[in-house]
Amino acid sequence: MRRAKAHPERDFLGIEWASKIYRYAVDRMRRWQIPNVRMTRTDASRFIIEQCPRDSLSVLHIYHPDPWPKKRHHRRRLIQTTFVDAAASCLTVGGRLAIQTDHAEYFEHIAAVTTAQPHLRQVPFDDAAFGVEQARIATNYEIKYLREGRAIYQLAFERVD
Repeated sequence: MRRAKAHPERDFLGIEWASKIYRYAVDRMRRWQIPNVRMTRTDASRFIIEQCPRDSLSVLHIYHPDPWPKKRHHRRRLIQTTFVDAAASCLTVGGRLAIQTDHAEYFEHIAAVTTAQPHLRQVPFDDAAFGVEQARIATNYEIKYLREGRAIYQLAFERVD
């Protein structure tokens, strides 16, 4: 929300599955009068895999996806090969994928899946042109986790072809 307010020349799409958080975000956009954000309440994986037009996104930010830490739940994780392949094809050439989590084990999985995608090349996380400065996005989760002393793990990629 802060990034959208700071960059009225850019269009943003927020994707949220949890109804309570979705309603909170929609209300916040309305109260802050931020016209360049659209919200959709849907499953992010299904949206990216089934609905997102190919070559349509300049940036895809994913912050603190549910780690589903129990092994029997790992199949529910957002970052899976199918999702990453679809996300890469939704990005324009030169488009950027940024992922951040506080969960070390999930980060290892994320790194393995994303670095194996042949159309993505790892780049520095910091890139002001894509809304990341000083390696901080300042999401609510990030602010909370940093106060708690948790480590934050980050990866960024650029679509190369």
